[in-house]
Amino acid sequence: MEPQTDQTLAAELAVLGRYLVQQADALTAHLLRPWTLYQLAIALALFGLAHGLRAVLGPRLRGWMQSREGWPMWRMRLLVVVHRRLRAILFVVLIWLAVVVMQEVTWPSRSYLLVLLSNLALAWLIIVFTTRLILNPLLRKAVRWGALIWVTLRVLDMTDNVARLLDRMAIEMGEIRISVLMVVQLVATLAIFFMVAKFASRWLSARIAASEDLTPSMRVLVVKLLQTVLFLTAFIIGLRAIGVDLTGLAFLSGAIGLGIGFGLQKVVSNLVSGVIILMDKSIKPGDVISIGETFGWINQLGARYASISTRDGREYLIPNEDLITGQVVNWSHSDEFVRLDITFGTSYGDDPHLVRRIATEAALTDDRVLSARPPVCHITGFGDSSVDYVLRFWIRDPTGGLTNIRGKVFLALWDSFKAHGVTIPFPQREVRLIDRPPGHAPERPTADPLRD
Repeated sequence: MEPQTDQTLAAELAVLGRYLVQQADALTAHLLRPWTLYQLAIALALFGLAHGLRAVLGPRLRGWMQSREGWPMWRMRLLVVVHRRLRAILFVVLIWLAVVVMQEVTWPSRSYLLVLLSNLALAWLIIVFTTRLILNPLLRKAVRWGALIWVTLRVLDMTDNVARLLDRMAIEMGEIRISVLMVVQLVATLAIFFMVAKFASRWLSARIAASEDLTPSMRVLVVKLLQTVLFLTAFIIGLRAIGVDLTGLAFLSGAIGLGIGFGLQKVVSNLVSGVIILMDKSIKPGDVISIGETFGWINQLGARYASISTRDGREYLIPNEDLITGQVVNWSHSDEFVRLDITFGTSYGDDPHLVRRIATEAALTDDRVLSARPPVCHITGFGDSSVDYVLRFWIRDPTGGLTNIRGKVFLALWDSFKAHGVTIPFPQREVRLIDRPPGHAPERPTADPLRD
């Protein structure tokens, strides 16, 4: 900052300091007046009364809330907030009643402090209830405390002085001037516009998700594009609302583009791959896929990764680039039918025609096996100890698991073979011992010439 700017800021701080000292002296003198002390005593008494009423009414309100089990969730949440802020609500009601009575029985100047406290208490209570609509805890606290500070300054008539002070605290870089007041206005404005954009995004996302005319992948793509457009528009409008010249950000945007080109190649690659996946419809939410050793169904398609849930409760985050460049088995790409094969063998003494019929009937005993696509059983070869078969059947819910359905079909085969006398052989090995004639001495091992 330039020396002239530093001198101006020092002068402004001195003026504000003298103003605060004067206001503190005036407030001290005002607080020492008898009627001011009376009003403070009345406010403290009303707060104590509100605390006592809360101790009496709080348990009754909680018991009444517990008896309302069939109420909607939003109504129960509102009652929970009322129960938590019951003392503040009672204090606001009591102090406003006191203000009305004081203005009726005495001069307005003798209830000035009570009016000030009642306005602050009511404003704080409204802010607390309004900010409950913000779901993000961090954002809710930021908005709540920012609104409380602004309302307090507004009620105390100190907004102009604080605004001038914050505007003097600035940094100048050429033609760009950034002050603390501009930063505060920017944060507040962007927070408001982002909340509006988030609300609009959720509303539009719900409407798009309920649309039956769009495929699941197109729904995700449209939602992502709408969110990007809404938040980018909110950011630009927020900057323009506080008077920021966007042409001065050309250098910054160029630097960001250069950084994206060199340092964020993987991120950009995943983003572009995600858009390609959504546009070509090769993978969509709900598909059952296999990539490497991972088998599961796609739970969510994000801008950078795809969330794959498995039957063991794990959730894998696969980068979109791997889904584009790697080999992916989509079990439900064109339809939801999946064919499974199991192999087994029976003894040579069993009739193969009977074995094939028993195998197909056993597979149909499970509800997940489709009868519309009947199972088939084929002989695949004649082994050393058994006749080898393959049993093929179809299911339409691979998300229900593949190992468990194979296990159930194997168990059904076991029961059916046991009921019809079909045997499952196992490899057998014969060891023959050759008896030597009596008196025949065993051959001695040949001597090793290298050891002799």
